[in-house]
Amino acid sequence: MDILPPSCKNVLVIEDNHAILDVITLILQSESYKVTGLNKSADMMIHIEQFKPDLIILDIMLPDGDGRDLLKAIRSDASTADIPVLMISARYTAENVQHGEFKPNGFLAKPFDIDDLLDRIEGILAGKIY
Repeated sequence: MDILPPSCKNVLVIEDNHAILDVITLILQSESYKVTGLNKSADMMIHIEQFKPDLIILDIMLPDGDGRDLLKAIRSDASTADIPVLMISARYTAENVQHGEFKPNGFLAKPFDIDDLLDRIEGILAGKIY
């Protein structure tokens, strides 16, 4: 698998806090990623199908759903099962993020350092698990 430059990578951010969503979007766009954001889980699968993200950054606590259930939906669909997912949360930790059999490719606790976020994204896109 060829490693594409960030400008060729699509990142979908699902985060209900508008300030955090805006910051992540600005950071990733400044690193030449193509970014789209959702502030709730409704229509997530349709959005994934249309945007075809190379990575999904998924908050666990959303107003209309649990990110861990959304991860299960992503992993259970053959067309999206292989999309890497970085989960983020202010309440959960790497130890208690797992919910059922499905694991994210990485986890980052909020608040997070921008460099840590970028390192995780680059690592996950390169095939690492955190």
